[in-house]
Order: sequence, then C-alpha cells, then structure tokens
Amino acid sequence: MVSIKDVAKHAGVAISTVSKVLNHYPNVSEKTRIKVNRAVEELNFVPNSVAAALSSKQSGRVALLVNLNMKTQAIDEINMQYIQGAINKAMELNIDVITLFFSMFQNKTAEEITRYLRSQSITGIIVYGLSKENKILQKLIEEEQFKCVLVDAPIVNGSTSSIGIDHRRAQYDVARRTIIDNNCQRVLYITGKKNGYVTEQRLLGINDLVREMGLTILVRNGEFSELQARNITMKYGKNKDIVVCASDLMAIGAMKALTEMDIFRPVCGFDGIILMGYVGKQMNTVRQSFAEISAKAVEELQRLMGGGKGQNILTPYTLERMKYMDIIC
Repeated sequence: MVSIKDVAKHAGVAISTVSKVLNHYPNVSEKTRIKVNRAVEELNFVPNSVAAALSSKQSGRVALLVNLNMKTQAIDEINMQYIQGAINKAMELNIDVITLFFSMFQNKTAEEITRYLRSQSITGIIVYGLSKENKILQKLIEEEQFKCVLVDAPIVNGSTSSIGIDHRRAQYDVARRTIIDNNCQRVLYITGKKNGYVTEQRLLGINDLVREMGLTILVRNGEFSELQARNITMKYGKNKDIVVCASDLMAIGAMKALTEMDIFRPVCGFDGIILMGYVGKQMNTVRQSFAEISAKAVEELQRLMGGGKGQNILTPYTLERMKYMDIIC
C-alpha cells in the first residue's frame, strides 16, 4: 500500500509538507501544492482516514450534494424529501452521511473539490440537480475518483450510476391526459431551467405530443420560478387553451395568474409536491416519490462502492389529480 512517505519521495518534498497539503494548510505555495497533488494522483494514494473507512464494516462516508432552488421563497420540499430518504436509508445500512451544497464549491476547481472531499473521508457522492452548466462537477464525475449516483442526470460510467423517472414519457403522459380531457389545441408550455437535463427531457416529451396530435405550442422559460410562470401566463395565457408547466411550483404561479385574470384554462404540473394541494384548484400532475428515489440512490451507491459498475435506473411515477383532501393529515 502506498504511504505518505512514498508520496513525499515522489514529489520531492518533506512528509510534513504532504501532510500540510492534504489538510489544506494555508502556508503552502501553489507550486508545491500542485506537485504534491500530482504525486497523490499518480500513486493513487488514499489517506489513512479514507482507508480506515474503507476497511471498516461501514460502506464508507457518503456526501449528499444538493442544488437548492434559489428561484423561490417557498420551502424546497423536493430537496427536503431527498435528504430525508437518503438519511433514513443510510442509517439502515450503517453508512455515514453528510450534506453539502453546490454553493459551497462555487469558483473551485475539480482538484480543490476533490481535496476537500478526501479531507472529509468521502468515498461516494449522490448528486441532486446537476445541470449541463456544472462543468467542474462533470469533470469530477468523468475522472471517476469517487463513486457517484446522479439523480435526474443521464451520465453513466464505470463508477457512476443515474437514477430517476422517465421524464420525457411522464411529461407526454400528463399533458396528453389534460389536453384530451379539455379538448385543447393551443398549448402554452412553461419549461424549467435552461441547460437542465430534466428540462431537456420534459421538453422532448411535450414536443412528442404536439407532433402526434397536431397541436400548436408556444414555449417560454420559467426557470422553475412561481413568479416567472405567473408573469408568462399573464402575458400569453389568454390566447391559449391550456398551460402545461414543467413543475408544480410553476403551475401554481400559472393558476394564480389565471385567477387574477378571471379566466379558466386547464393547467397541469409536474412533481406532485404537497404545496400544490393548497392552491384551491385541482390540477393533473406527475407524482414521483423523491424520498424513495433517494433511498434507492443510497442503495445503488453502496453497490458501486462494493465494486459494482454504473448503470441507469428508472423509477416509477403516477399521474394524479391533486386536491386539498389528499394532502391533509
């Protein structure tokens, strides 16, 4: 097994210098830091804290890397369910878990993120909310230095699995049901976050339906924001037969706009969040269990850390018409 002494010799520095770099001491030159980290990578050195976790009865320490929705003041119900599901399953499997946020790694390189995660004895990561814009995290995933499970991001390699529902089919299904029930032709589609994997798949789903049924469609970007969806609906909703939203939060904004304009248009959402039941109007939506998806992600990460190879996992969803009586307890 490679030791810290081997790393020091390979880098041409003292053992104490290697220790300082691994523990992020500030009084080390960038040149030395790069030299030591290159030696760590070339020798595939595993610090003692990580080695101890790997050799123990536990599966290793897992990081839940969460991308919080900053476009709303509402409680981020989806991420709370993700965290709850992961923590409950991790306790059951005797896995140590910490929660980290995308904002913690802004303006950091892949190497800096790797050093931080290693300093925390992280052996596996579950990533929630990865988008195409997250180039640094994508580089980290491509390098396969950690076992990863990506929720709703279709990237798979030897060390990485993807898990989530079929968003393309689900968007098609919920929009089709609502359009047929209300005999609609002109669609206002409010899509989610630019460069998001989920947004891309849901947009493909609604376009499949538009082509199949010969509908007309106007697409506008709502950024998963209730306010933005409200403003879009105020501007375009009157001249459309239906408002299809790529999230329940945006569906709530659309419904509020229609109420303010005192006109009726059917609205459908996506996700099945509890908040939707308090709007006062029934809306079709796609219900997925975020807690169960997250629990399966922990199980999949344990399999990867045990030597398994990455795979794509599809989880179930249902179409529901949410109302207040369904959510109160």
